[in-house]
Amino acid sequence: MKNAGYGLLLALQFLTRLPVPVACPWTPATRRWALRCYPLVGLLLGGVLAGAAALLQGALPAPLLALALLSLWVALSGGLHLDGLMDVADALGSNAPLERRWEIMKDPQVGSFGMLALVFLLAWKGVLLWALVDAGVSLAVLLAVPALARFGAVALLRLAPCARREGLAWAWRQDLGHRDLLLALWPLPLLFWLLPGWLLLFGALLIFLLLYGLAMTRAFTGINGDIVGAAIEGGELWLLLIAWSWWSFVTG
Repeated sequence: MKNAGYGLLLALQFLTRLPVPVACPWTPATRRWALRCYPLVGLLLGGVLAGAAALLQGALPAPLLALALLSLWVALSGGLHLDGLMDVADALGSNAPLERRWEIMKDPQVGSFGMLALVFLLAWKGVLLWALVDAGVSLAVLLAVPALARFGAVALLRLAPCARREGLAWAWRQDLGHRDLLLALWPLPLLFWLLPGWLLLFGALLIFLLLYGLAMTRAFTGINGDIVGAAIEGGELWLLLIAWSWWSFVTG
């Protein structure tokens, strides 16, 4: 249980900007537990978002509430995954040979393609949050989306090939097995009681992961940490779009 506790703290330190002033050991056991806790951390982040939405509903008009939720969402993760999104966008937008794309991805400076990707992703997320809030969608959607997207990151790490035997993605991958992927699912059945139709979101996530994994393998021969971070951002956007579509055209 000690390793499980350290794993949860590691996952919080790595995926969020929540203050966790504990020096956690970096061992295979704690890394495995950290990966198993990725969806749980997503559920915690979603809980903060849903709590904020519940407190602010009625006090703010829908556009301002959506902007406040989006700002909180970015602040909780510290923009970590957005950085990966911009790096991947710059590399893909360059149309350069493979080795040059890797150099561009590692460059700390942000290019025009990265900025465009950031602006459009945040714009789409904000507008979809506005539409969901305006439609009175269950706040459980805010629980489901971050949790499912972070499970997607674990699935991508386990099932997609690593492009290079270096970096964080390779380090995490060494200690991740199929059993760990199954154990990462354990917080998600909670959504069954809170959000009818969450299996639709889960199925949509699997489709996204398949297409995204194939595209990244074709473009870069595999994944790395930036690609996994971009998958979390892209997965959240895709799930918000699916949630809005389901609510508008099926239950609306």
